[in-house]
Amino acid sequence: MEFDLTEEQQQRIRRIRDAAGRLPRPEPGEAAGRDVWQAAGESGITGLCLPENHGGGGLGALDTALGLEAFCAGGADTGLAFAIAAHLLACGTVLAQHAGEPVRAELLRGLASGRTIAANAMTEDGAGSDVSRLATTAVRDGDAYVLDGVKSFVSNGPLADILVTYAVTAPAAGFLGLSAFAVPTDLPGLRIGPPLAKAGLDGCAAARVEFSGCRVPGAYLMGAEGQGSAIFQTSMTWERACLPAIFLGTMEAQLRRCVTHAGQRRQFGRRIADFQAVSHRLAIMKQRLESSRLLLYRACWQVDKGSQDAGQAAALAKVAVAESAVANGIDAAQVFGAKGYLTAEGVGGRLSDLVPLHIFSGTTDIQREIIVKGMGL
Repeated sequence: MEFDLTEEQQQRIRRIRDAAGRLPRPEPGEAAGRDVWQAAGESGITGLCLPENHGGGGLGALDTALGLEAFCAGGADTGLAFAIAAHLLACGTVLAQHAGEPVRAELLRGLASGRTIAANAMTEDGAGSDVSRLATTAVRDGDAYVLDGVKSFVSNGPLADILVTYAVTAPAAGFLGLSAFAVPTDLPGLRIGPPLAKAGLDGCAAARVEFSGCRVPGAYLMGAEGQGSAIFQTSMTWERACLPAIFLGTMEAQLRRCVTHAGQRRQFGRRIADFQAVSHRLAIMKQRLESSRLLLYRACWQVDKGSQDAGQAAALAKVAVAESAVANGIDAAQVFGAKGYLTAEGVGGRLSDLVPLHIFSGTTDIQREIIVKGMGL
């Protein structure tokens, strides 16, 4: 097994890190605007795994994760990185693999450049972890589908040009009754609510979305009727394997700042790095980062191989990164002392930006259920 990165990979990582450091940062408490998205798109980050013939990078899961990690390690806002990862992994991969060619030609080049922003509209008030309880319906009417329902938490919703959404087309069919749609946000009957107030990830705006008699042309159905559940699970494997890479980048930048601070800060006539209470904490932070990184890289490698174990590997990686990110965030605040509690210090990513990794793309408890089932229990 080869652990070294190729020269091509290293050059791409350097390019993305450098570009991330030059990006305009959203104002505190505000979501990134289209100007930031387009600036990010120039680095290639918004199209990493989209097809080359549609302006994307044509990369696999591992190289996509390396790019997202480099983006945050280079200093990009964690909320912006989350927004881009959601746009790319939960939406771009679905459109690239399942949309018809006219829709692919219409949308993918804009997605790859960051000029077109995508949002994943799945979660509902009564259907979070239990996606079988979706209430949004899509009824065939001639050459269109009429969508009715409300999606409760749509990341990128306020900025979105296109929604990847899921609705029930055959209520009696259970798992096989769900279908996937690409929905342009300028269609009549679609209403996007105001940005939701969140505790963190401010760079990514989220909103409720309501479909009320929204006629979606049949060309925007992705795959065939009834394939929505399978399409969603495929996109979630990509998202669970690759999206946590942004938190690896945040942890790397955070640890780098902690090491610098521990080497410069003096108390009782010594660097605080000379106290084992601090140096051992840094060693544990490094261990968490590297161990979760290995699990995530392996999961992405399995996605690229088409392994039947990719879903379980992605679940293991997501749990490991989530636990490491939160624990490292707490330790980083302690290394910085009182300054670690100041918003201005940031310490490489506020704790409130790290906690959501336990919730989105399937909660940590859901990931453990996937792991247990993979063990044959």
